[in-house]
Amino acid sequence: MDAQFVVSAARPDQFPAESLPEIAFLGRSNVGKSSLLNCLIGNEKLAFTSATPGRTQLINFYRVGGQFHFVDLPGYGYARVPKDVAFQWKRLIEQYLLHRRSLELCFLILDARRGWMEQDLELKQWLEFHNRRYLVIATKTDKLKGQKEQRLQTAAIRSHSDSEPLPFSAPTCRGVREIWQAISKIQTQQQ
Repeated sequence: MDAQFVVSAARPDQFPAESLPEIAFLGRSNVGKSSLLNCLIGNEKLAFTSATPGRTQLINFYRVGGQFHFVDLPGYGYARVPKDVAFQWKRLIEQYLLHRRSLELCFLILDARRGWMEQDLELKQWLEFHNRRYLVIATKTDKLKGQKEQRLQTAAIRSHSDSEPLPFSAPTCRGVREIWQAISKIQTQQQ
């Protein structure tokens, strides 16, 4: 898939023109948003990945196949940054989510090992309150031990969601096809 980095935005006036539908990737720090983006595109160097939480500090826009923008948002949670920086990230993310008319879908990304955490549930409620369409992706499924643990974690994630979580594993890119199918459904609904 052809993809290009467009811009890293620190302020809303730096967001690109709303010329394409947008798909936002939201989740805790270090949940695997950038790895997921790289697998979806088939380019492991498109979005910067790190084992250190909080590396994505701006809103990054990527043009994908000339059809839409993927939008990688800063993570929330345990990134070691000063409180004023975390507050600025939160304000920037809210500005994006509240006012972006071209935002068609949010992927709410959870670590399959941890399931729903308080901040994830708060974000879910916020998206629902503001009528933002979202789907849940459970990353790091490869780190679950055995099928029993996978079933238990999937059931726990499903208990707080109206739809089946989409499983994903970065080392193998397992789940990419299903995520692309979900994106295709959004495109079909637009036409």
